[in-house]
Amino acid sequence: MDLKPDQKETFYHKEEYFDKERTEKLSYHYHEIIKLLGEDTEREGLLKTPLRVAKAMQYMTQGYQQNPEDILRSALFKEDYRQMVIVKDIEIYSLCEHHMLPFIGRAHVAYIPNGYITGLSKVARVVETYARRLQVQERLTQQIKDCIQNTLHPLGVAVVIEAQHLCMMMRGVQKQNSVTTTSDFSGAFEKLATREEFIRLISTRLH
Repeated sequence: MDLKPDQKETFYHKEEYFDKERTEKLSYHYHEIIKLLGEDTEREGLLKTPLRVAKAMQYMTQGYQQNPEDILRSALFKEDYRQMVIVKDIEIYSLCEHHMLPFIGRAHVAYIPNGYITGLSKVARVVETYARRLQVQERLTQQIKDCIQNTLHPLGVAVVIEAQHLCMMMRGVQKQNSVTTTSDFSGAFEKLATREEFIRLISTRLH
């Protein structure tokens, strides 16, 4: 059936940008891995799987190509505000470096400005940048805190992460409902009263 020009324009066209050499190398190795697992790499459903995985892994580890401190500095504003700024329930999708299986959860981040604030979306982008690397939850928590502390020089930073790890759910101990919580605090948040206020605020649902 012939389509009119205006109908042809409605076709979906996907554009992706990946390093060609890296993608080819990754595709080759994933092809070999699939063979070693005992699968037929010539089977229709697997023909493009090595390429898809190569691109997916580059996407899921794109944090290595990003600088979280530059992200914060890109939206830095002088502001005389010295109360708590909280961005909570930031979705996290990361890969555990021990088995390269996902861990999924939420991050809650707060800081108390000391002359400068940053765009709220930049806090979430810092979380995303560190999460899109091979990680352990403990280090991820500390990296987020250190980045905000070292870049904004606030009066204090607080980070709490809650996550479920597929390496515990799909293999090994196979505990389906376990949640791992990690936290890290600096400056004013090392005081019990400030820390308790933060915990209370991130536990409160406003909607």
